[in-house]
Amino acid sequence: MAAEAEPLPLPAPESMSSNDEHTWAMLAHLSIFANLVTGFLGPLIALVIYLVYRDRSRYIAYQSMQALVFQLIFWVGAAIIAAILWLISSLLLVLVCLGCLVMPPALFFTLLPLAALVYGAIAAIQCSQGEDFKYWLIGDWVRSIYEPTAEPGD
Repeated sequence: MAAEAEPLPLPAPESMSSNDEHTWAMLAHLSIFANLVTGFLGPLIALVIYLVYRDRSRYIAYQSMQALVFQLIFWVGAAIIAAILWLISSLLLVLVCLGCLVMPPALFFTLLPLAALVYGAIAAIQCSQGEDFKYWLIGDWVRSIYEPTAEPGD
């Protein structure tokens, strides 16, 4: 029976100088500027710094995790909200543009009752003067309803 070999112990992580810790923490926070060029790599850089240094320095782990969460909330979260707002504003813009295209007919139909008032006033004036007034398009139709038609043989 073969004896089981014990796993070799992992080497202890090297201690870091405080200058190195401060440099890597600073780089984790500055990784937000990578978003200006790439749009999304900032959180990935902060995550890589966290994964590489989490066992070597609690300070770097804490600072890089803060940078990661900050960027996810304020960069990625803001991008998602901005995309939603752009979608909403684009839809509203389409509706407004369509509204502008529909405006002339809407204006016409808004002014149509006013025109009908004026047309009715003209009809009233003509009838008050004893004239026979006939509305355009409907006068003949109404006349055909109210005037009896002559029966054949009369």
